[in-house]
Amino acid sequence: MSLPLFSKRIFPLLLCISFVLVGCAGNVARTKKVNTVIQTARSYTGTPYKFGGTTKAGIDCSALIYHAYRSVKVTLPRVSEDQAKKGAKVKLKDLKVGDLVFFATGKRKRKVTHAGIITSVRGKKDIRFIHSSSSLGVVESNLYSPYYIQRFLRARRIL
Repeated sequence: MSLPLFSKRIFPLLLCISFVLVGCAGNVARTKKVNTVIQTARSYTGTPYKFGGTTKAGIDCSALIYHAYRSVKVTLPRVSEDQAKKGAKVKLKDLKVGDLVFFATGKRKRKVTHAGIITSVRGKKDIRFIHSSSSLGVVESNLYSPYYIQRFLRARRIL
């Protein structure tokens, strides 16, 4: 085999394979981090809601996100309204595990007042997220339940 044949046919093929492998490694790293984020958030399941709370004695929704992402060395703001400005915008139909979801649960319909982390995407209308509910504490809920989907504002991808 001559060198020009190698450089014209084999080298581009090897280059493509290396890009695929590097891309796969990036997905594996993201998956590992996302799993840690979810595991950390789920460790708070059952913790009561407390406005301004940051511990397992009582926690609010933004502190849950703050601690979950801090477990993978990502520092986010402490307040959900500020968290909603970080990362990349994500459309509802493109949500992935680990994405953040933000809601307007107060009187003002466009103001972020609640947030959660996507924990599973089971189907088009079955997307679960973990959050600290003011009435139930830290639980997982379906984004498409009437209460949450009507109050959904936006989603962001951090990892």
